[in-house]
Amino acid sequence: MGTYPRLPCRTVLVFLFLQVLFYGASVSSYISATNESDIRGSQALYDCDQCHHTKEQDIFLTRVHSSPDEKDIDIIATYSDASGHFQLARLKMRDLSDSWIWENPTNENNEHQTRSQELVESFPTDSRFKDTPKLSIGEKISKENRVKSTHSLSLTPMKIKRRMMRQERRKARAAALLQQDKETENHIVSGAVERSEGFHTTKKGKYSIWRVEYENPNSDSTLKLMRDQIIMAKAYSNIAKSMNKTVLYSVLVKHFKESEQAIGEANSDAELQPGAFDQAKAMGHILSEAKDQLYDCPLVARKLRATLQSMEDNVNVQRKRSAFLIQLAAKTVPRQLHCLPLQLAADYYLQGYHKKGSLDDQKIEDPSLYHYAIFSDNVLATSVVVNSTVQNAKDPEKQVFHIVTDKLNFAAMRMWFLVNPPANATIEVQNIDDFKWLNSSYCSVLRQLESARIKEYYFKANNPSSLSAGSDNLKYRNPKYLSMLNHLRFYLPEVYPKLNKVLFLDDDIVVQKDLTPLWSVDLKGMVNGAVETCKESFHRFDKYLNFSNPLISKNFSPKACGWAFGMNMFDLIEWKKRNITGIYHRWQDMNEDRTLWKLGTLPPGLITFYNLTYPLDRGWHVLGLGYDPALNLTEIENAAVIHYNGNYKPWLNLAVSKYQSYWSRYVMFDNPYIRVCNLS
Repeated sequence: MGTYPRLPCRTVLVFLFLQVLFYGASVSSYISATNESDIRGSQALYDCDQCHHTKEQDIFLTRVHSSPDEKDIDIIATYSDASGHFQLARLKMRDLSDSWIWENPTNENNEHQTRSQELVESFPTDSRFKDTPKLSIGEKISKENRVKSTHSLSLTPMKIKRRMMRQERRKARAAALLQQDKETENHIVSGAVERSEGFHTTKKGKYSIWRVEYENPNSDSTLKLMRDQIIMAKAYSNIAKSMNKTVLYSVLVKHFKESEQAIGEANSDAELQPGAFDQAKAMGHILSEAKDQLYDCPLVARKLRATLQSMEDNVNVQRKRSAFLIQLAAKTVPRQLHCLPLQLAADYYLQGYHKKGSLDDQKIEDPSLYHYAIFSDNVLATSVVVNSTVQNAKDPEKQVFHIVTDKLNFAAMRMWFLVNPPANATIEVQNIDDFKWLNSSYCSVLRQLESARIKEYYFKANNPSSLSAGSDNLKYRNPKYLSMLNHLRFYLPEVYPKLNKVLFLDDDIVVQKDLTPLWSVDLKGMVNGAVETCKESFHRFDKYLNFSNPLISKNFSPKACGWAFGMNMFDLIEWKKRNITGIYHRWQDMNEDRTLWKLGTLPPGLITFYNLTYPLDRGWHVLGLGYDPALNLTEIENAAVIHYNGNYKPWLNLAVSKYQSYWSRYVMFDNPYIRVCNLS
């Protein structure tokens, strides 16, 4: 549809003046001929005070409708167009829009000003007064609008009342919206004030006083540009060399070496050397010249693909090297931790503690007490487990700790707990070499260690690069998987034949609550009570076991939920009934070639205790502090036991710093042995 120009103000006033004169002349004759009795007869329609003000209007409108030629009244409008010339427009009364309001002509003198204002407001929006053939009245007014106009003239008291009620509702709704907008605005203002109070306006080393999320997101744009330039310069230099363009080749080599020196170890633009930006400009000019002389799309594409392949190979090599170094750092004993057992072992023999007898067996074998099993060669880590458990226990005198270590650390472990006994708790330290029943004829792992295949896998020294051959195999070549301390958890009834229940604890955990309620948990006839670790598709059996092997696929479900070692309640009575150790031996023998699972204790544990594990509440055991820096701190603080499973142990420099305080609070830093070895 076309658009119409708005009429000038003086045109509207001239039209209004002529309209008022014509309106009064055409209607006054009709009103003078109206019979007085008809007016009285219509008064019976108004029987309420609210409808009284519309009385005269309805009388007039009723009579206008009764006139047979009311639609034949001609209206002539005079106005001036955009050029200043006067124009005339003619239309019928029936063609008026609904926005025209007709009042009782008897009140014309009193309401002349109001009616004129209403006509002024309605006229500019009506474009039918334009004397243009393309925009005739018949094209702009539909049949539906004419019917609606006729209907709107026949107002009744009920319709007027409903109209007034609608207007009141609109006013109430508008007031509510205004109030809502005001409340929203106040909320936004208060939120802005609160956020502004939390701004760190004194950040050192920052040019902006705003928060981190408001910093420039392109803070390394120059650095990225220079790195891209180096890649292109190397590609063009190879092309220039192949085309014997020695001068251009020398210039490109010179500039990309200077760019590499300017970048150095920088990770952002702020760390670049002062002349880096100028170097980027110079490199841009050189690359522009090289493009003009050497650019060949297929040739450049081949060079870039070769560069990409070379970089991918380099990344893979670095990833394997990084994995190996992380494993090496995680399993290498720091100097301070190596110092502690040496000092303790020396004093153990020099001060005659080795001549002291063993503890009273009465508490050690009392099944009514709370017994804990800890198998470790780390004195400091074991002391944290014991200290945290005793400090959070309601009855420390009923806590009995059974610690098993190897021959190398037995003297140091026993010396530590002799000179630092926990309050009222009982400590038993044993040497695993004293378990004469644990030999290769009984233990499957020891028997496998004697095979040439296992020795080749673990102790192959003729190929130094074998350690970096596959990052996924590195952690399984860890010496801990060869240690019987790691597999001793499958022989608990043999180690503690007179006990009914034992709570097994790893040495990389911290106890934060009283654990004695675990002894009253009904395991429903199960052998193992543990916290499940499966979340959606993570940590299920198919992650640990080889389901391509029929022995695994026929006996286990790949979607079965995994659980964690670290804090496990074992019912030794049910253990003996179900011959758990025998089940472990059978599956361990079938995995001699490592085709069912890789080395470790969790996969055989999942198999051995399949359908024999009772799921404990997750609040008892929270894992992941040794590898996941994004754990929920509230869950950590509310957990009974937190577990630093992973490479980032809390006693190493690799540890996640925000998790170290949970462990270090139980370290006795005022101990003379700790101070001598500078453990801080």
